[in-house]
Amino acid sequence: MSVYNRRRFLQHSGSMVLLSAASGMAALPRQAYAQDTVKLGLLHSLSGTIAIAEASLVDAEKLAIEEINASGGVMGRKIEPVVEDGASENAVFAEKARKLLDRDKVAAIVGCYTSASRKALLPVLARSKGLLYYPTYYEGQEQDARVFYPSQEATQSVIAAVEWMAREKGKTFFLVGSDYIYPRTCNKIAKPAIARMNAKVVGEEYAPLGHTEFSSIINKIKAAKPECIYSTVVGGSNVAFYKQLRAAGLDGTRVVLLSTVVSENEIEGIGKDNAAGYYACMGYFQSLQNPANEKFVKAFKAKYGQDRVIGDPMEVAYNSVYLWKLGVEKAGSFDPDKVIAASAGLTLQAPEGTVRVHETNHHVWKKVRVGRARPDGQFDVVWESADLIEPNPFPKL
Repeated sequence: MSVYNRRRFLQHSGSMVLLSAASGMAALPRQAYAQDTVKLGLLHSLSGTIAIAEASLVDAEKLAIEEINASGGVMGRKIEPVVEDGASENAVFAEKARKLLDRDKVAAIVGCYTSASRKALLPVLARSKGLLYYPTYYEGQEQDARVFYPSQEATQSVIAAVEWMAREKGKTFFLVGSDYIYPRTCNKIAKPAIARMNAKVVGEEYAPLGHTEFSSIINKIKAAKPECIYSTVVGGSNVAFYKQLRAAGLDGTRVVLLSTVVSENEIEGIGKDNAAGYYACMGYFQSLQNPANEKFVKAFKAKYGQDRVIGDPMEVAYNSVYLWKLGVEKAGSFDPDKVIAASAGLTLQAPEGTVRVHETNHHVWKKVRVGRARPDGQFDVVWESADLIEPNPFPKL
């Protein structure tokens, strides 16, 4: 994954752009601006292998749109969602983004889940002068002029997670992950943080994406006898990994395992019994006790069913719609360049608590939390950061 310029946001045309309301760019002649409604694109995988994790984000985004419309809309206009299916294919994401921006004339897009799908949109956004809100936690290593990143980048969760484990649970770590960019980047960030805590790594293993046979890795974990396991195993592999850990006697009552990629939604697939007792580090848990979250959870369940659960990416997807609304209102315009310029420093009182858009890097300041999975599939929060954590998408690795 290429590293983007750290001092200026790059457009994929290669040109440099400073985010300024006084850039001199004329408002784009988007059809949406001249109507009683304004169009907002929702671009996620509704089919294919990623849909199991991504499709639920659309539900949260639609709820935010419904709430905003019920309270008068944005600058007097109702939001009209235009939903497209990326079909878990990066080329399809790019094609649908072109449709949303050039044909549907959406004012912005909330979308993508994987980093690969997001990167497929970057040249489209640059050419069509669009705007994307990307609602998934990711590995960092990117700043783009036309993207906001409202979830945690890796340093915000990884460093907090391993520091908490080293303080509270032990000084020896085993790192296990799926074999692609996110886990390997997270572990590059984790290792110096572990060393700073006078702790050490006693093992590091990776399994191919989609892997379901973890007996060899589990045997290595048992032989190394770590006090803490930091896991970045992703997707369906977690079903096999958690079940096989439990079968090997390494369940949540016997071992400290923390993941930065397992939310309430993943536990539904893993199985509540298999996940109970293990830890996760996220910006948001459904069990958070505050008025904004209680209102959000109640509204979501009323709309979609009492059995639905809400994980971190869903909450950030919901926040993304509101962050776009705030940017539009501050700019006094739907023009993407003006919204971008107006969004630096925006603060949102979200279900997770206060989030604030960074002044320069398009990520957000936010709190992170460690939760322990309960038998009912929810998390008990056992730790949260005292303050908002500054995003650092380009740490020294």
